Amino acid sequence: MQTRLDLLTRALPDFQRDAAIAKQVPVIADGEGSFGNTLTRALNEISDTRDKASDLTQRFANGENVELHQVMAATEEAGLALDMLIELRNKAVEAYRSVMSMQS
Repeated sequence: MQTRLDLLTRALPDFQRDAAIAKQVPVIADGEGSFGNTLTRALNEISDTRDKASDLTQRFANGENVELHQVMAATEEAGLALDMLIELRNKAVEAYRSVMSMQS
């Protein structure tokens, strides 16, 4: 069974193909508060949330002392975080295509 994260990673080559024809835009801020660092930090937090949910699920399945409500809450939190990431990606692609169509 494919997860939403697997589907998202399969879409990455499309971004790379579009990036190859895009023009380079200079980076304004290159510090701790830059967009790239913020995005990287958010992706890492989403990955950590998914890993935590997976760990709790595995521990529950093995019969360890983990409450079902903890597993369900962690799984739902990971799902919501991934849904937010997918919507962010969709909005970024939509904005990119909008800008590209204005330049044509």
